[in-house]
Amino acid sequence: MAFKPLDDDIAVSPQITLEDVAEATRQGYRSIISNRPDGEEAGQLPAAAIRAEAARHGLAFTHIPIVSGKATEADTAAMARALETLPGPTLAFCRSGMRSTTLWALARAGKGTPETLIGKAGAAGYDITGLAPRLRPAAPPRAFDVVIVGGGSAGIATAASILKRNAKVTIAIVDPAQDHYYQPGWTLVGAGVFRPEATRRAQADVMPKGVTWVQVATTGFDPDRNLVELADGGSLAYDVLVAAPGLRLAWEKIDGLEQTLGRNGVTSNYRYDLAPFTHRLVRETRSGRALFTQPPMPIKCAGAPQKAMYLSCDLWRKAGVLPKIDVAFHNAGPTLFGVPTYVPALMDYIEAYGIDLRLQSNLVAVDGDRRVATFAQTKDGATETIEREYDMLHVVPPQVSHDWVAKSPLAAANGFIDVDEATLRHPRYPNVFGLGDGAATSNAKTAAAARQQAPVVAVNVLAALEGKAPVADYDGYGSCPLTVERGKIVLAEFGYGGKLLPTFPKWLIDGTRPTRLAWFLKERMLPPLYWQGMLKGHELLARPHRIDAAS
Repeated sequence: MAFKPLDDDIAVSPQITLEDVAEATRQGYRSIISNRPDGEEAGQLPAAAIRAEAARHGLAFTHIPIVSGKATEADTAAMARALETLPGPTLAFCRSGMRSTTLWALARAGKGTPETLIGKAGAAGYDITGLAPRLRPAAPPRAFDVVIVGGGSAGIATAASILKRNAKVTIAIVDPAQDHYYQPGWTLVGAGVFRPEATRRAQADVMPKGVTWVQVATTGFDPDRNLVELADGGSLAYDVLVAAPGLRLAWEKIDGLEQTLGRNGVTSNYRYDLAPFTHRLVRETRSGRALFTQPPMPIKCAGAPQKAMYLSCDLWRKAGVLPKIDVAFHNAGPTLFGVPTYVPALMDYIEAYGIDLRLQSNLVAVDGDRRVATFAQTKDGATETIEREYDMLHVVPPQVSHDWVAKSPLAAANGFIDVDEATLRHPRYPNVFGLGDGAATSNAKTAAAARQQAPVVAVNVLAALEGKAPVADYDGYGSCPLTVERGKIVLAEFGYGGKLLPTFPKWLIDGTRPTRLAWFLKERMLPPLYWQGMLKGHELLARPHRIDAAS
């Protein structure tokens, strides 16, 4: 293989072989960087094999896999770190050498003119003229005391709580969204209780006064330099970072789903525009089969999949058509609900509505034209694929961390933001905190959890700005108001390990059975508590627990 020098410190190459590792050693290269993901094509030599061969020859090796055309700022930062720390000269390779050349140029941006970098790449046979705007020296990053990534409920509530305590703290919230949604309300939109418009406001209207709203997407974290990287090529510097990026609904992980959402009887309350369609389908369905699904954890609001089902059944029961509808709940998990205390009350409704409960049954494909759903059904350790026809299908998509989060130095093994479960501080970067759906905590991912987490993070951020250790902790509280029928709710409240953490005395609201007062709380009290309380920094029933306080 002919290696193509870009400068005195690096050469690039198409995919190399084990023999090429020996040749690189003979030519004086001291390290190898692989920029190619494993399994990109049949017969491709895996990175582990090249790593082992490099070690045998005494060469350093780093794997920075890049999907073609999708290099991120985090990838560029990783390449820059590798070029700075690996012994040189270095040989980098991918399928053709283009990705390695691109990352080299981006990593060198600011250390040479764009024309020089483009010229060196061209001399090696790679045209990177399209990178010219990204190769110009970046403007100095704007600096803030606190940068919050994510303008959802967790990020905004944290900013509001910080400013309530110290209005002089400079805060940037990074989020490109134009609208802000009260997502817990979408279940009731799907049941015809709320209008969809009641769950949406302009993002500008909920942004706390005193923060700088950076309306750009985040592309990466560089915690070693205290920087947040932005999609416009810029960056923000911080003293303390709060990562509240949320999670991503991975619709694409269910084969055929994206092509049929919103038609062919397929809906989901997990999308603002589809929740009204759920209500329409329920009203139009008078017989046949209705399937409701729940994917593997983690998902946000783990009770929402069955809430949609119970409210639909209640509407069918009141319309007198429930006996004509075959209702089934396909749950990928092994239990109906993760906290056993609440299961008996829910099972009463499963039986009352005549629901076919199928556990360890995961939706894997949808054929909308045929109206057929395919499930991976596990029983006694064996998994088989089954097809079921449907008239209505309510789908909850798998949910994952954002790719740029999973690739970042802040990620835990599962791709979410790594944090201490109590203090919500990152275990390796003491000036970084994480919360909300994007954090790798074991609590239920609910708005109620974010409401409790935000004040804890706020006071710990202020302590960090003063160089102090965290002063507050979080007990894993989450709340799941399980709407079992219109007018009644099983109010599940629990923390880490499934410990029951009821807000109200049992004589007022017994969370283990359905109550009308819990419904009143969800329908009438929680929306204003969200819009006027949580997002404004008012910590009603959410004061942070001090670590040094008596339990």
